Amino acid sequence: MLNLNSLMIGSMQPKVLADFYQKVLGKPADMVEGEWYGWQVGGTFFAVGHHSKMKGKTKDAGRVIFNFETKEVKEEFKRIKNLGAKVVKEPYQMESAWIATFADPDGNYFQLMSPWESKN
Repeated sequence: MLNLNSLMIGSMQPKVLADFYQKVLGKPADMVEGEWYGWQVGGTFFAVGHHSKMKGKTKDAGRVIFNFETKEVKEEFKRIKNLGAKVVKEPYQMESAWIATFADPDGNYFQLMSPWESKN
Protein backbone atom coordinates (compact mmCIF):
# COMPACT_ATOMS: atom_id res chain seq x y z
CA MET A 1 0.00 0.00 0.00
CA LEU A 2 1.28 3.48 -0.86
CA ASN A 3 1.00 6.61 1.26
CA LEU A 4 1.36 10.09 -0.25
CA ASN A 5 3.43 11.76 2.45
CA SER A 6 4.81 14.84 0.72
CA LEU A 7 4.36 17.29 -2.12
CA MET A 8 7.21 19.43 -3.43
CA ILE A 9 7.09 22.40 -5.80
CA GLY A 10 10.29 23.46 -7.56
CA SER A 11 10.71 27.12 -8.43
CA MET A 12 13.23 29.74 -9.43
CA GLN A 13 11.61 32.03 -6.85
CA PRO A 14 11.26 29.81 -3.77
CA LYS A 15 11.21 32.70 -1.28
CA VAL A 16 8.26 34.30 -3.10
CA LEU A 17 6.36 31.01 -2.98
CA ALA A 18 7.34 30.44 0.66
CA ASP A 19 6.05 33.89 1.63
CA PHE A 20 2.83 33.22 -0.29
CA TYR A 21 2.15 29.80 1.22
CA GLN A 22 3.08 31.05 4.70
CA LYS A 23 0.13 33.43 4.37
CA VAL A 24 -2.17 30.79 2.84
CA LEU A 25 -1.33 28.26 5.58
CA GLY A 26 -1.35 30.88 8.32
CA LYS A 27 1.98 29.86 9.83
CA PRO A 28 5.71 30.12 9.20
CA ALA A 29 7.52 27.21 7.58
CA ASP A 30 8.12 24.26 9.89
CA MET A 31 11.39 23.59 8.06
CA VAL A 32 13.83 25.94 6.35
CA GLU A 33 16.98 24.50 4.77
CA GLY A 34 18.78 26.79 2.38
CA GLU A 35 16.26 27.65 -0.32
CA TRP A 36 13.74 24.97 0.75
CA TYR A 37 10.72 25.68 2.95
CA GLY A 38 8.29 23.11 4.26
CA TRP A 39 5.08 22.82 6.27
CA GLN A 40 3.35 19.88 7.86
CA VAL A 41 -0.22 20.17 6.55
CA GLY A 42 -2.42 17.43 7.94
CA GLY A 43 -0.75 14.13 7.07
CA THR A 44 1.31 15.59 4.21
CA PHE A 45 4.57 17.51 4.22
CA PHE A 46 4.29 20.39 1.72
CA ALA A 47 7.53 21.96 0.46
CA VAL A 48 8.68 24.63 -1.98
CA GLY A 49 12.26 25.11 -3.03
CA HIS A 50 14.80 26.12 -5.62
CA HIS A 51 14.90 24.03 -8.77
CA SER A 52 17.32 25.19 -11.46
CA LYS A 53 15.35 23.61 -14.33
CA MET A 54 12.16 25.57 -13.59
CA LYS A 55 11.92 28.90 -15.37
CA GLY A 56 9.08 31.40 -15.16
CA LYS A 57 5.47 30.48 -14.63
CA THR A 58 4.21 26.96 -15.13
CA LYS A 59 3.17 26.20 -18.70
CA ASP A 60 0.52 23.58 -17.78
CA ALA A 61 -1.09 24.97 -14.63
CA GLY A 62 -3.87 22.40 -14.46
CA ARG A 63 -1.69 19.32 -15.07
CA VAL A 64 -1.24 18.77 -11.31
CA ILE A 65 -3.64 20.36 -8.84
CA PHE A 66 -3.35 19.87 -5.11
CA ASN A 67 -6.13 20.41 -2.60
CA PHE A 68 -6.27 21.90 0.87
CA GLU A 69 -9.24 20.39 2.67
CA THR A 70 -11.48 22.64 4.75
CA LYS A 71 -15.08 22.64 5.88
CA GLU A 72 -15.09 26.44 5.35
CA VAL A 73 -14.41 26.68 1.61
CA LYS A 74 -16.31 29.95 1.12
CA GLU A 75 -14.72 31.66 4.14
CA GLU A 76 -11.20 30.45 3.29
CA PHE A 77 -11.76 31.46 -0.33
CA LYS A 78 -12.42 35.06 0.75
CA ARG A 79 -9.40 35.08 3.09
CA ILE A 80 -7.00 33.70 0.47
CA LYS A 81 -8.41 35.92 -2.27
CA ASN A 82 -7.75 38.91 0.02
CA LEU A 83 -4.10 37.77 0.29
CA GLY A 84 -3.78 38.45 -3.44
CA ALA A 85 -4.04 34.90 -4.76
CA LYS A 86 -5.18 34.72 -8.37
CA VAL A 87 -8.71 33.33 -8.55
CA VAL A 88 -9.12 30.65 -11.22
CA LYS A 89 -12.62 29.52 -10.20
CA GLU A 90 -14.95 30.89 -7.53
CA PRO A 91 -16.44 28.38 -5.05
CA TYR A 92 -18.81 25.89 -6.66
CA GLN A 93 -20.46 22.66 -5.61
CA MET A 94 -19.62 19.33 -7.23
CA GLU A 95 -21.91 16.62 -5.92
CA SER A 96 -21.41 16.80 -2.14
CA ALA A 97 -18.15 18.80 -2.12
CA TRP A 98 -17.40 22.52 -2.38
CA ILE A 99 -14.35 23.49 -4.46
CA ALA A 100 -12.54 26.75 -5.28
CA THR A 101 -9.41 27.09 -7.43
CA PHE A 102 -6.49 29.53 -7.18
CA ALA A 103 -3.10 30.00 -8.84
CA ASP A 104 0.05 30.70 -6.82
CA PRO A 105 2.75 33.21 -7.90
CA ASP A 106 4.31 30.60 -10.24
CA GLY A 107 0.90 29.84 -11.76
CA ASN A 108 0.48 26.42 -10.09
CA TYR A 109 -3.15 25.59 -9.40
CA PHE A 110 -4.31 24.66 -5.92
CA GLN A 111 -7.80 24.19 -4.60
CA LEU A 112 -9.81 24.48 -1.46
CA MET A 113 -12.06 21.46 -1.13
CA SER A 114 -14.57 20.46 1.48
CA PRO A 115 -14.33 16.93 2.84
CA TRP A 116 -15.75 14.50 0.30
CA GLU A 117 -18.86 12.85 1.65
CA SER A 118 -19.93 9.58 0.10
CA LYS A 119 -23.57 9.27 -0.92
CA ASN A 120 -23.61 5.63 0.22
